[in-house]
Amino acid sequence: MAEETSLSPTRVRWILVALGMFTFMSTLDSSIINIALPVIAKDLAIPMNQATWSVSIYLIVISGLLTLFGNLGDQLGKIQVFKWGTYIFTLGSFLAGINLGLGFLLFARVVQAIGAAMTMSNSFGISTTVAPAYMRARAMATIAMFVSLGSIAGPAVGGLILSVLSWPFIFWINVPLGIVTIILGSFIFPKSHRAKQPVQIDWWGTLAFFTLVAIFFGGINVAQEQGFTAPISIVSYVVSLGLLWFFIKWEQKVKYPLIDLTIFKTKMFTLSIITSFLVFASGFFINVLLPFYLENLRHIEPGKAGMFMMAFPLAMLLGAPIAGMVADQFDREYVTFFALTGIALGMSGWLWMGQNNPMYWVVFLSALTGFSTAFFNSPNNAITMSNAPQDKLGVAGAVNALARNVGMITGTTIVTTTLYISMSHQLGRQVTTFPVAHPNVFVNGLHFSMFFGMMLVIIAWLLTGYRLILRLKNKI
Repeated sequence: MAEETSLSPTRVRWILVALGMFTFMSTLDSSIINIALPVIAKDLAIPMNQATWSVSIYLIVISGLLTLFGNLGDQLGKIQVFKWGTYIFTLGSFLAGINLGLGFLLFARVVQAIGAAMTMSNSFGISTTVAPAYMRARAMATIAMFVSLGSIAGPAVGGLILSVLSWPFIFWINVPLGIVTIILGSFIFPKSHRAKQPVQIDWWGTLAFFTLVAIFFGGINVAQEQGFTAPISIVSYVVSLGLLWFFIKWEQKVKYPLIDLTIFKTKMFTLSIITSFLVFASGFFINVLLPFYLENLRHIEPGKAGMFMMAFPLAMLLGAPIAGMVADQFDREYVTFFALTGIALGMSGWLWMGQNNPMYWVVFLSALTGFSTAFFNSPNNAITMSNAPQDKLGVAGAVNALARNVGMITGTTIVTTTLYISMSHQLGRQVTTFPVAHPNVFVNGLHFSMFFGMMLVIIAWLLTGYRLILRLKNKI
């Protein structure tokens, strides 16, 4: 599949804006619904644990389909698959806001997720293809900015919407934005040319991978309610391991694999994917804990809490374009070192935060972490995509997006699990919610969880150091 690359810088920027807008919406919908779950549960007259499936099913479907649509992007044309994704996601957003019960909401979220997977899996591949080498880090910075903003800003944006509108508008806000993006894309996207050979789809690999993702993360959801040693949880782990073994063996022997596993033989690519996973997982520690800290511990109303939570995405918004220019001018490895150091410092500050700290410390720590995250994402994504084979940019972009989504789910799982374990241990009983009568128990749990988040960042920092050694050794 060949796609047009001789584009003017102005047109490239407009393409990046269109890609970024839709990337923002699709990643935003991974987390924006979290803050609305109590309202949705009450409005639909369902238990909270049923309402949370509207979050889980979205992430599970996206994660299960990313590689399929990345593969199709390489065969049919990344822009073509991206465009169809915009139509499907916009339709799903409209349907999700129609209150016809939990079943219809879950159906609409599946439609949304299919469209989101089509756009997410090809956005980095498109930006890598259309941007010339001297603009590549800035192109990556633009997409990474929208990815990170969408991933982190969900609760803040959701809180602001809910302060003035009903919950369907957290989905309906995507509809006019989606239509604008579709119209813009029809004018500025270059034509996508599909390969002459017939499309080859690894159906068994696709089925195995999707089932693996669904059973593993579905099992984790159940485990958080019933315990990680409950029979159904243990069965999900065993089945997931079996499916993983089958998937790897199948992909190694099938002629047209869903994921060409040889892509991971490039150490620079693999290390970049792992560090991206770790940073996104750590970012969700703040995303999950900050609403508890602001609303339950500090008793700040949701609308005002949303304003405080905007410090992270706003700092990222300011940092991303600067990071892109810096990464194009200086060594990208050193920029990621600088960024990871800032993220670690920002997260370590939470180890001393309590009930009476000045609110400007909350803003400062959030802003430091957000600004540093912007400086990590831009060069790391450029390194990732630059080390991927040119004929596998769709799959490489899908794997990159998959690392983000799995990072989100894993981060959410680790932070909630460590928080509840700490609070349960302190109180001597099972705790799965904020301990209203024991605020210090939550503070201790916050410190315990943030320590694990900081460890993820330190691991990413060490891997980046190893990546730098490899590059210097091989003179990459």
